[in-house]
Amino acid sequence: MNQMYRLYYLTLVFVLLQSCSFTEAGKGTNVGPSRIALKSTTSLYQFLTYGDQRFPLVSAHRGGPEKAYPENALETFRHSASKQPIVIECDIALSKDSVLVLMHDDRLDRTTTGKGLVSRYTYKELQQFSLKDTEGRVTPYKIPTLDTVLSWGKEKVLFTLDIKKGVPMHLVLDAVIRNQASANCIIITYNANQAAEVHRSAPELMISASIRRIDDLIRLNDYGVPDNRLVAFVGVTQPDPTLYKQLHDHGILCILGTMGNLDRQASVRGNDLYYQLIETGADIISTDRPTEAGFQLAKYRKDHGLLLSEQIH
Repeated sequence: MNQMYRLYYLTLVFVLLQSCSFTEAGKGTNVGPSRIALKSTTSLYQFLTYGDQRFPLVSAHRGGPEKAYPENALETFRHSASKQPIVIECDIALSKDSVLVLMHDDRLDRTTTGKGLVSRYTYKELQQFSLKDTEGRVTPYKIPTLDTVLSWGKEKVLFTLDIKKGVPMHLVLDAVIRNQASANCIIITYNANQAAEVHRSAPELMISASIRRIDDLIRLNDYGVPDNRLVAFVGVTQPDPTLYKQLHDHGILCILGTMGNLDRQASVRGNDLYYQLIETGADIISTDRPTEAGFQLAKYRKDHGLLLSEQIH
């Protein structure tokens, strides 16, 4: 009887823990771990459509590098995702033997122990190098492939994929589809032609497009890109509030880049700037300070009674 009761108790605990898997851990201003566990593109479209109860998020620029955690490293992505529900922004380059890898620069020198152009090395050759952290210290971590990262990230995080110059778009789109990662990926584009190319090739994928004024949205629509496949990158300075309203009226979420000047302002004047940016109209904060921004967004969500579990259907 005691064994049966113990088995029942353990089963109940397991079920309760599983039922909490989509809820944001932590109370107050604590930023707790939470997965963005979207299982289908339909769920992704709903999650990325603006509404009064939209769930504001931090986007970790280059994955959220810090001391001991290099940029564009799988281990850094895991570390960032352990702190809060998060969007991982990462950069895709191409090796000599056409393997998609994560690397921001054309050259290896700044972020690895290697020298020279990424494109001059095969993937196997790239594995001889180690990644450096934000202080230039060598870590045990290696350059990851896009396939490895996409496989890890399913039902954990959202990705915004920045495709570096010279990397064929179709290779990245094929990788997303091959890894069944369409439900947690957003493809970054820089002009209407790129956005249209993505939509023609993979119409189920979400697109991040630069929209600085409403004419940019009209141009995207004219190129055949519908509102319900768009997230708007509104720049790295605060836009006119009317742009937020216009985009929200179209159901489009807005990403504001704070890396650079706005991050510096928050560091000097106070991190509550991130809270204010959400109040003003931003929906996703793309930042080099994901921990500090995350505390403020967690506070905003608590103050407004926003739960991740209620956003995922």
